[in-house]
Amino acid sequence: MIYDRLAIEVYYYHIALLHSSAPTLTYAHRDELPIGSVVTVPLKSTEKQAVVLGQTEAPSFETEAILSVSEHCYTEIQMQVARFISEYYFSSFSEAISLFLPFGQKSVQRSAFSVQDAPVLSAEQQKAYEQLLQKEKALLFGVTGSGKTEIFISLMAKMLEEGKTAIFLMPEISLTPQMEKRLKAYFGDAVAMWHSKITKKKKEQILEGIESGQIRIIAGARSALFTPMPDLGLIIVDEEHDDSYKAQTRPRYHARDVAVLMGQKLGAKVVLASATPSMGSYHKYEVVKLSSPYISTKKHYRFISGDTINEPILKALYENYQKREQSLLFLPTRGNFKYLYCQSCGKTHLCPYCSVGMALHRKRRHLKCHYCNYTEAIRESCVHCGHTPLSSERMGTQEAIEVIKEAIEGIRIEQFDRDSITTAKRLKDALSRFESGESDLLLGTQMLSKGHDYANITLSVIMGLDHILGLADYRARERAMSLLFQIAGRSGRAKEAKVLVQTADPEFFQSYLHDYEAFIKDELSFLEMMAYPPFASLARILIAHKDEAKASKITLDTVTQLKAYEEIEIVGHGKAPVERIANKYRFNILLRAKSRVALLKALHAVDRREIEIDMDPVEFS
Repeated sequence: MIYDRLAIEVYYYHIALLHSSAPTLTYAHRDELPIGSVVTVPLKSTEKQAVVLGQTEAPSFETEAILSVSEHCYTEIQMQVARFISEYYFSSFSEAISLFLPFGQKSVQRSAFSVQDAPVLSAEQQKAYEQLLQKEKALLFGVTGSGKTEIFISLMAKMLEEGKTAIFLMPEISLTPQMEKRLKAYFGDAVAMWHSKITKKKKEQILEGIESGQIRIIAGARSALFTPMPDLGLIIVDEEHDDSYKAQTRPRYHARDVAVLMGQKLGAKVVLASATPSMGSYHKYEVVKLSSPYISTKKHYRFISGDTINEPILKALYENYQKREQSLLFLPTRGNFKYLYCQSCGKTHLCPYCSVGMALHRKRRHLKCHYCNYTEAIRESCVHCGHTPLSSERMGTQEAIEVIKEAIEGIRIEQFDRDSITTAKRLKDALSRFESGESDLLLGTQMLSKGHDYANITLSVIMGLDHILGLADYRARERAMSLLFQIAGRSGRAKEAKVLVQTADPEFFQSYLHDYEAFIKDELSFLEMMAYPPFASLARILIAHKDEAKASKITLDTVTQLKAYEEIEIVGHGKAPVERIANKYRFNILLRAKSRVALLKALHAVDRREIEIDMDPVEFS
């Protein structure tokens, strides 16, 4: 429908289509509409949902009319945060605002919610809780098993008593079944879980519960941050170090950093928490510490050599199985490319210019750094100790299960990785079997490190740390050390435990075994010296095209443009580590700058449809 401009008064609006990268469009409506209104508009032969960005003058062209206006509306704060996301993380405003769910028009007076049996805190927990109440944002740095969850629950209870609401973020949905159980025990139906696997109908029920005032706490993966929680008083980001908080598709936002921004704008308290905090958070935010576990048990560490399931590992698993106690075994995930490492000293062959592992390209018979593209011939012997030959083979999950089952008759193994845990039900069932003692060994990949509580694990076996140490990532040492602490922390929660660590570089790990903070301080010195984050800003430009020559030309043209910006360092450019995906050839440009503002200015100058910009990247493949 097109209004007759002479017959009635008409208002004109710029709108952004939701879930679209389309440009801003202009539509007409007979009523004045507030900014943030959700509307339905005609587009060609379809109808689309959109958001009102603001009023404009009557255009020179004929304008279609807005078809209907929803009861829902985005708030000014949501619009502001979406603008930040679109500008900082290089997406369209439409893509950014589509992350959020708009607020309903219903305004409910929330009565105080009283938690009858709040957790009983130890003296150390009480001190940490009181410190956090005094701070707008802080990092809760608590060793594994120190009772961070009890502090979270106490903080949520305090907010609910004040008539406010809370958002509780976990890195991924593999954590939600256990946390749901614990939160429901205290808050009942006032808490709801939110993540990508819940049905559309369930999401609608939750949104109704938020509007009616019944639901006061939303807990879940990163998308939970964008639910329309009125009177938000608290955002908790648990396991804040976890890379799952960084989106790998547009908008490529980091939920932890967006949570801090939202907290500032809403006047809500933000608590980041981890047993192995990220370097950036430790460096930037005030730290509140929990230094000792809630139940103090002894852990006995033992370092062994090798890079496969060998005799010491099988012997330890067998002895624990004979005692009818449960074990956990961690294997690193298979990467898309391999690294040369020494079985004698455990060192990976590093790039001389970037201090990260060089990737092995067998077909081309060379080693390549995926930061600066330095290449050299494949090495036969270790540059550190002279040992020959260097190794690149790693074991997969399925292979590990077969080896263990063959060696230990009757052992019941629960596979815990992305190949086997594909649905929320499978996850719940696997955890349930392990908790009830139907499984003897939990074997898997990174999912094992995600903060689950297992009371009966008395043996943790950690493999593949040398592989992680050698990854082409400036955070390789941080990732390896964090993983050791996280996996070791899954055992010995209630009983004495053994931790078997397979590495050819035990000295590196031993010096920090009981003091992650000492590692952070040393690592921050290294990062400052090498000019890596948090002492510099990184950005990655990804170019993908069906025509390899075209992708290469776009890359070189972009590099030429970037050379005009003196404050920006072009660390390297060339083919991406994974050179081809979905029939598209992939190229990378890696940039670094001391000034974040200067980096953003240069990136906005070169930004166009053919390139994808990843600000503060955590993935380099």
